[in-house]
Parts: sequence; C-alpha cells; structure tokens
Amino acid sequence: QVQLVESGGGLVQAGGSLRLSCAASGGTFAGYNMGWFRQAPGTEREFVARISRGGTITNYADSVKGRFTISRDNVKHTVYLQMNSLKPEDTAVYYCAATAGVGSREVRDYMYWGQGTQVTVSS
Repeated sequence: QVQLVESGGGLVQAGGSLRLSCAASGGTFAGYNMGWFRQAPGTEREFVARISRGGTITNYADSVKGRFTISRDNVKHTVYLQMNSLKPEDTAVYYCAATAGVGSREVRDYMYWGQGTQVTVSS
C-alpha cells in the first residue's frame, strides 16, 4: 500500500510558477510509474504528466507541454511538477498517482492517489 501526499499548491498570478511535490510512503517508490492529474470544477480528472520508474521517460498533455516539467527523486521518494507560465485555465486540484503497471495517461490505470492540492491562477 502506497500513501501519497501532495503539497505546494496555492494562488499565483498568470505567468507565474509553482512547484508541486508528492511524497510517497509505504511502498517501494522506485517500483512505481508516477503521474500527475488535475480536475477543475465540473470536469473530469485529466492527465497532466507521467514519469517512468527510473525517471528517464516522461510524457505530457499537449496543454502543458513546454511549460510543465515532471521529475522524481527515488532517494527522497518524491515526485515533482514544476509549473511555469501558468494560465488561468491551469486552475484545478492537482493529484499525484502511482501505478505498479505500465506507464499510462489513463486515470483508471493508477491504483494509488493523493488527496490533491489546489492550484489557482488569477488573470
């Protein structure tokens, strides 16, 4: 069983930056592919970025490509999401997730989820 705790959310002006962190415990962190997802009010949870177990493979949603960077530290058992050039449409609750299976962009493929952290971008 893996427990995930996100942090780093907050209120930022458009064009600003935030760095989200997700600390994992209770499992072998390096054994999991990790992902970031987000959910705005009234919408479905959507894929943002994912990273492979060793950190060598990353994948991004088109809407964040070139602005967001996912990374991980397998010693600290933490995955990060650096968000630059933020836009009001990035406003959402951001969730990190873990899967022991193959890396995926699909919500259904992730078995462990954090509680989420709110990101609000003002215009």
